[in-house]
Amino acid sequence: MKNIGIIIGILFLVNNYTFAQKFGYVDSDYILNKMPEYAEAQSEIDKLSQQWENEVKDLYKQVEALEAKLKAEEVLLTKEMRVERESDIDQKWLEVKDYQKKVFGFEGLFFLKKKELIKPIQDKVFEAVEKVAKGNRLQIVFDKSGDLVMIYTDPIHDYTDFVLEELGLGDQNDTVSN
Repeated sequence: MKNIGIIIGILFLVNNYTFAQKFGYVDSDYILNKMPEYAEAQSEIDKLSQQWENEVKDLYKQVEALEAKLKAEEVLLTKEMRVERESDIDQKWLEVKDYQKKVFGFEGLFFLKKKELIKPIQDKVFEAVEKVAKGNRLQIVFDKSGDLVMIYTDPIHDYTDFVLEELGLGDQNDTVSN
């Protein structure tokens, strides 16, 4: 509901300037999916993600095996030995969770690697969008694939193909789905 209020507010403000401004939109997902370097980066990210997921699963299995071993030997251990092993297992769980957070948490290795590989490609797209916007004297360019919901889009304002052309990816006989 809050988003609707923000959108209505933006539309109200934009309405005052629509007579003097020209708008357009692009579909950045469509553009990125047409870029071979994006597919390569995404493939590398997927491989790294799978590798890290497997490492985390292995660490979980190791700690679960220690727990199973403790449960099997519990009757043979003194109270001090059991407490010591439980403490070791708790420490291992913390280490596993810390590693998982280090890899997949906010600003973790996965996030940083994704940023490292994808950001230059996104920057390339944004530069192309900027050139197209300036070349077509657009004041505002929306991203159709973003969070802003576009209920209706007139294809005449779709500049996706111009951005693809600016990136050297045009003339592939595909049309943007509206």
